[in-house]
Amino acid sequence: MNPLSTILEIQKQIVHCKACIAFSLFEKSSKLHSLGIPIVSVPEHPTLIKEKSEFQVFYNLVYGNVNVNFDLSVRSVIRQEDPAAILYSSGTTGASKGVVLTHRNFISVIEHFVRFEASQYEYSASDNVYLAALPMFHVYGLSLFVMGLFSLGSGIVVMRKFDANEMVKAIDRYGVTHFPVVPPILQTLIKKAKSVSANGFRSLKQVSCGAAPLYQKTIQDFVETFPFVDFIQGYGMTESTAVGTRGFNTKHCQKYSSIGLLAPNTEAKLMDWITGYYLPPGCSGELLIRGPAIMKEYLNDRKATASTIDKDGWLHTGDIVYIDCDGYLHIIDRLKEIIKYKGFQIAPADLEAVLISHPDILDAAVTGAIDKECGEIPVAFVVKRQGSMLTERAIFDCVADQVAPYKKVRKVIFVQSIPKSAAGKILRRELRRYLSSRL
Repeated sequence: MNPLSTILEIQKQIVHCKACIAFSLFEKSSKLHSLGIPIVSVPEHPTLIKEKSEFQVFYNLVYGNVNVNFDLSVRSVIRQEDPAAILYSSGTTGASKGVVLTHRNFISVIEHFVRFEASQYEYSASDNVYLAALPMFHVYGLSLFVMGLFSLGSGIVVMRKFDANEMVKAIDRYGVTHFPVVPPILQTLIKKAKSVSANGFRSLKQVSCGAAPLYQKTIQDFVETFPFVDFIQGYGMTESTAVGTRGFNTKHCQKYSSIGLLAPNTEAKLMDWITGYYLPPGCSGELLIRGPAIMKEYLNDRKATASTIDKDGWLHTGDIVYIDCDGYLHIIDRLKEIIKYKGFQIAPADLEAVLISHPDILDAAVTGAIDKECGEIPVAFVVKRQGSMLTERAIFDCVADQVAPYKKVRKVIFVQSIPKSAAGKILRRELRRYLSSRL
């Protein structure tokens, strides 16, 4: 779970997935005691394990000092199709859902790294040093740092949280060769390069970007600022265990704006989202992918699962792409409604539920507005009660009190009504069209 989540958000997920125990840093554990499940405080530094009593439970678990009569001769049978993790994602549409990832899904991630990632280098992958500035509760960080890179024996330098100055120091201090980022971190890296000496960042060999679309200008700025660094993009979803595509540049082929080639064991096809017909290369259509990394299901939500994964096992991503003549994929747009703020997914339905709960708000809708720094920002369209003195600031504060910081509404537009279809579905395209003409 995201440690920035509010108690209400954490409680909702705990109830949904029936969690029975929580592991947390000591300073975070205090806010979890009201949730009614045992909390195990985990020390941030190994030397603290035996020194402080608050870590005694963790110590007992690690070293086996548990006063329970376990029958060690009976061991649970774990199959590849059994759940291994549940990550919460807004999926292709709607409110947050629990993505059930299996052991097979994670095995396929490791196979991806062994077969594809390691094959990119003329030297041992164990010589690579990666800087981990991405959160490991996110599928990007989980699949990359916790799973994939360990299988290659690569070095990993972990930042407790992202800090621009610490990033600069870490790259030079540890000789970082590879830096996986999201767009806001990439923009920060470009800015920092202007204040670093000519010998700075010389260890960098490759920077890869994912989790959200990039502006062409940002790509151009990076290539000009770091001409000696290979730049690639990749594509994946929580529902695909972050597996999808990976950029691949050669001496004669540099496609920096592409999200790359398909991952091993992964199939793709494009579908016309209106007619349902499949399309040839060069045409733009919704991307469908299939392979061993595709999730098992959305937890306790058969309807959402069936609308996302069809009977033949194809995951409907909601992203509009085209495939060029060389097999490289390029993202054009997306059908899904989620907002990508600094690489984090925000479900409009989650924010709308908070807004509607306010006594002075009759109706509300949330959509994303393009922002150069953040990718997208949540914008709320609000219909307030007649005679209400409700202000934009009051709405900001109301939402901020109930959601994680990255989910906060960044702009409010008061309207007379929310555009909806005959079936009552919010017409977000009209909201975005309104934003594009106004902002």
